[in-house]
Amino acid sequence: MGLKPKGRVQVVENQLFALGKKVMSPRGHGKMAASADNDGIESSDAGLISSIGRILIVLARPELSKWRPLMIVAFALTVIAKLFAVSAPLFFGDAINALSDGDSVFYSVLMGMALWVGARFLSTGFPYLRDVLFAPISQDAMRVVAVEAFGHAQKLSLRFHLTRRTGALNRMIERGAGAIDFLIRFLAFNIGPTIIELVLASVVLGVKFGIGMSLIAVVTVVVYVIFTLSITEWRVRQRRVLNEEDTELRGRAVDSLTNFETVKAFAAEERETERHNQSFLSYNKSFVATARSLALLNAGQEFIMNLGLFGVAGLGVWAAINGGLKPGDVAAVTLILMNLYRPLNILGWAWREIKQGSVDLEKLFGLMDMVPEVADAPDAKELKVGGGRVEFKNAAFSHDGRSAGLEDVSFVAEAGKKLAIVGPSGSGKSTLLKLAFRFFDVEKGQVLFDGQDLRSVTQKSLREALGLVPQEVVLFNTTIKENLIYGAPDASQEEIEAAADQAQLLDFINGLPDKWETRVGERGLKLSGGEKQRLGIARAILKNPPVLVLDEATSALDSTTEAEVQHALELASKGRTTLVVAHRLSTIADADEIIVLKDGHVAEHGKHDDLLAFHGIYAQMWERQSKGSEAEGSVTAFKRV
Repeated sequence: MGLKPKGRVQVVENQLFALGKKVMSPRGHGKMAASADNDGIESSDAGLISSIGRILIVLARPELSKWRPLMIVAFALTVIAKLFAVSAPLFFGDAINALSDGDSVFYSVLMGMALWVGARFLSTGFPYLRDVLFAPISQDAMRVVAVEAFGHAQKLSLRFHLTRRTGALNRMIERGAGAIDFLIRFLAFNIGPTIIELVLASVVLGVKFGIGMSLIAVVTVVVYVIFTLSITEWRVRQRRVLNEEDTELRGRAVDSLTNFETVKAFAAEERETERHNQSFLSYNKSFVATARSLALLNAGQEFIMNLGLFGVAGLGVWAAINGGLKPGDVAAVTLILMNLYRPLNILGWAWREIKQGSVDLEKLFGLMDMVPEVADAPDAKELKVGGGRVEFKNAAFSHDGRSAGLEDVSFVAEAGKKLAIVGPSGSGKSTLLKLAFRFFDVEKGQVLFDGQDLRSVTQKSLREALGLVPQEVVLFNTTIKENLIYGAPDASQEEIEAAADQAQLLDFINGLPDKWETRVGERGLKLSGGEKQRLGIARAILKNPPVLVLDEATSALDSTTEAEVQHALELASKGRTTLVVAHRLSTIADADEIIVLKDGHVAEHGKHDDLLAFHGIYAQMWERQSKGSEAEGSVTAFKRV
């Protein structure tokens, strides 16, 4: 089969995740459980102060130490700019007052105006220079946090990833990292310097123009801040709801587009569109409520600020009429108040955004605080690979205490031998493979690799010794070559071609217009089922693991394609320990040992002929499948007539 049209899908999952998807598990045992109802991340209980502390810790990290001199320079520029901002109106007032000074009027006015213009220029120019200096700092800090969160998500257990939406998780990391950038900028260069400017302006008003001016300004600021914080707390609760609606909307959209083949197969396009519409309606309702509260906040802030402006201006005019102030002093007071208006407005907006940004940080920190369910022991060592002997010794496991799982399972896959695992659906076949990869830890007993307990070795070294071909090979949206070398990125071209040839894929690749650079599409949807499976086999061969795991690698294929892929699998299995989970018993009849599972127990084990002679579960399964094959052959023969 040739290339299929490209699908519009937004989620890429790797082959190990494809193995885990076969058995969905409920919430995990970890410190924070993943919920399937939302993005699977519980909000951190930390508040704004704690978030600020986390940001300061980020800035103090060794990776950002190279930026510390620039941080100091940038902060100094901000403070100096605020000093000039407060001084500028005073220079302007002196220039106006100099108009009544006789012979030196021109010189005094010119000097006053020059100082005013210079101070204004520096008060606005220094922040631009600061932004240029600080841009790489904030971006690097955002990178450090985003990469750490992404890496931590990669280390979380399979159970976590089974119960969350990939699109929602990615957006949560993006929002949290963006909040880091925003908070660093505003806490360092807006909130702090704005408070300094407010204090300086209040002192200047009190000392130079009277305590009444200062009191009105201070009361205005206090009322403004109290009003802003009160409304902001209310708006933060609304923002939480809006974020949840946004996550649900995007998560549902990604989920539907990811599974578009299923949607089409069940003619559910209209139903999915209506679900998307309902999610949008819920989001819009929350958005409108948030917009209305924002309008109320802005209107209240404007009213308070203008009321204070009116009070101070009125007092200044009254003092000028009564001879207490000169015309230049009134002008200076007016300019100081106008300068106060701008930082106060920024203060309200910045505080509002900081509080809203802290909501995004709660999710990000919640992710980073999650403890992996399966973690390397402090004294874990590298796996010492021998022949590839795998042993389950009295292993027991259950999904969150449910009866379905494994109980007292014991068997040995000898080095270089082929061991097959069969049984009814839900008997625990895929669970065995998860335990072999240590996606979960056994609750009782042991799983041994060349005599070493999996819990005593690092997960990385263990999984480097295992190769997987799942039932459905899931590929990254990149080229055939990049997908093939995923398990062995340093492989030579000769090794790559040899692996593809052994998997009976080389001729197909050479026949493509772009050959190795052919893009496979989202999840490999531009390839047929057989082509994807052979690519998965080639990937496992190139990795050259001592143990090969085949998880129903041919069960989703038609009989013709299955025969071709099965031959490639037989070639790949030579000389290495092979664990096979199979649905079609004909594909594992040559296995050195067959384990028959039922209800989490080893019900039977032995070679194919011995199990048939035993007339047990395996023999019954074989008989049913044989009759099914005969019926299928009869139908095929009928169609040819």
